[in-house]
Amino acid sequence: MSIRTITVNDRMQRGYRYRCTEAIGRNFDPDFRPELTPGEMLKLGVFGGKYMTDCRDEFPAIWFRGAKLSPEGRNPALNFFGVDASQPLAEWRRKGWIHPDDPRGWFQWYCRYTLGRRMHDEDARQIGRWTAMRRHIRQIERNCEPGDPWCRPRQRQALLHWAYDSRKI
Repeated sequence: MSIRTITVNDRMQRGYRYRCTEAIGRNFDPDFRPELTPGEMLKLGVFGGKYMTDCRDEFPAIWFRGAKLSPEGRNPALNFFGVDASQPLAEWRRKGWIHPDDPRGWFQWYCRYTLGRRMHDEDARQIGRWTAMRRHIRQIERNCEPGDPWCRPRQRQALLHWAYDSRKI
């Protein structure tokens, strides 16, 4: 595996560089087992289609084939469950969820992690946040009939945003 350097120039980052020390999609932390890849998430419909509209050059083109994107603005109808399950980026910043290297938040971190970037402390923090989302799986299991994928659509959409395939719960 050769080390790759990626330079980012989009609306939120100019001249940001990071190194990918792992092969794409390989050598994930054993505690981090996402059920969906970034490309699968984009095809299903996440973040109202707005999240990745100006940074496509950074990521593999295949991730965007069939992606539900909305360059004009967030459109919850593009989400798989057709509901808004996101808080504004300003709220993420206020809560301290944003790392300076990933100004778009968790999904940007996940995309870059998938590409092979590793940042030990930040990886541990984000994997911990990902693990904490399991509480929503338990709530769906406790409150929904098995086989009813439309029960608790906001929670299911939020889980899709975190790479859990909530269609299968």
